[in-house]
Amino acid sequence: MTVSRRDAIKLAALGGAVAAGCGGGSNPLSATTMSSDPTTPAGTANSLWGGRFGAGPSAIMQEINASIGVDKRLWRQDIQGSRAHVAMLGKQGIVSAEDVAAIDKGLQQIAAEYEAGKLVENLALEDIHLHVETRLKEIIGPAAGRLHTARSRNDQVAVDFRLWVKAACAEADLALKGLITALLARAEEHADTIMPGFTHLQVAQPVTLGHHLMAYVEMLNRDRSRFADAMKRMDECPLGAAALAGTSFPIDRQMTAKALGFAGGPTRNSLDSVSDRDFALEYLSATHMTGLHLSRLAEEMIIWASQPFGFITLPDAWSTGSSIMPQKRNPDAAELVRAKAGQFLAAFTRLSVVMKGLPLAYSKDMQDDKVTVFAAHDDLGLCLASMMGMVQTITFNKAKMRAAANSGFSTATDLADWLVRAGGVPFREAHEITGKCVKAAEAKGTDLNGLTDAELSAIDKRITKAVRDVLSVEASVASRTSFGGTAPANVRAAITAARKAL
Repeated sequence: MTVSRRDAIKLAALGGAVAAGCGGGSNPLSATTMSSDPTTPAGTANSLWGGRFGAGPSAIMQEINASIGVDKRLWRQDIQGSRAHVAMLGKQGIVSAEDVAAIDKGLQQIAAEYEAGKLVENLALEDIHLHVETRLKEIIGPAAGRLHTARSRNDQVAVDFRLWVKAACAEADLALKGLITALLARAEEHADTIMPGFTHLQVAQPVTLGHHLMAYVEMLNRDRSRFADAMKRMDECPLGAAALAGTSFPIDRQMTAKALGFAGGPTRNSLDSVSDRDFALEYLSATHMTGLHLSRLAEEMIIWASQPFGFITLPDAWSTGSSIMPQKRNPDAAELVRAKAGQFLAAFTRLSVVMKGLPLAYSKDMQDDKVTVFAAHDDLGLCLASMMGMVQTITFNKAKMRAAANSGFSTATDLADWLVRAGGVPFREAHEITGKCVKAAEAKGTDLNGLTDAELSAIDKRITKAVRDVLSVEASVASRTSFGGTAPANVRAAITAARKAL
């Protein structure tokens, strides 16, 4: 009977359940039944491991052990690292110039094939490293075996993955710059547009929309700095650490580090070199923080797009409808960005748990790092692109924003500040007086400006008609000129500074 890999896994699970339920019995997947992948017939030694093993892996072992379906994304980095490695071996006289030339030419051919989509996955070859090596042997013959001199898959995957994560950090930075640029353009457009500032989601004080959007520019700039900072620490080359102890060959690690663009040179401890995944965790941490900020902006868009707020309208390109309610325009893109924050946290947590108790040096658990990082990378790219698209095309309802800003007695603090400046009243006393004014206006069903001069004076004789100069929302935002404040002039200065920093 021929059993496919998927069926084998199902039968194995069934067999385990039967054994557990019956207290014994034979497993339906005997060694004979569990044939391995057709490329590695059962009972045949796996040539990749030399003479140590007399038989190939089972189908289930191949299924859980193989990572080619995930790490095939590292083919560029693997070939890049291999070309640098063999060039160094040639320079050091470890491999002949003839073999170096043949290997390098073969690697370039493989790169062209993979670029054209001709990478054929084979579970028996486990990962991208063995796929490249095996294809190289098909092209140039036994000389391909010299490529792995003074190298292990442990330092090979470490350098491949570092190269990939470095590039992912640079990619995130570029996408963040795109979103920041979009926010700056909209902030400049709305440097004078008045909206309510909230605390506890209650109207607090008037601010400008430009100032509000610039808050996200600050967050995203911090995100950029996290990716940049992570790149500095991961900018060391683990190639040459070999399996865990270094190598007896006279290699030049400085040469390979320079060839691969690692400004920090080679890593300094061979054990740490192959067991370190801090660089992946730092990338995930920066991704998680970015996800939090994107989620906050997405949440505000969702609230602002709701009918009770009506601050914005999302275009059709970033909305969906309802299968039953024809009138609906749902902010699904923003909601999905909001949801991804949980995925980023999950990715960071997942890899943290994988790494938290591993002894030195390499353990197979670490193979799970790439699927986690790759998924977070893909999600981050989607979120940043979606958010940039929404920011660029969103329509702001300035009239509704101003009306909301004028509600909730949002200029009460301006009245208290005026009492301090004009009347010399201690702020705590001014706070109490203003509270009485708010209570009176609330009872009258008006805003603070709706109270007459006589009504205000009756509350405190130090309130004169000059207070009218500070009670409008326009006057309120214009007065907030302290560094970092919401005054339109401040907003424009902040935009100029941010553009210069970009």
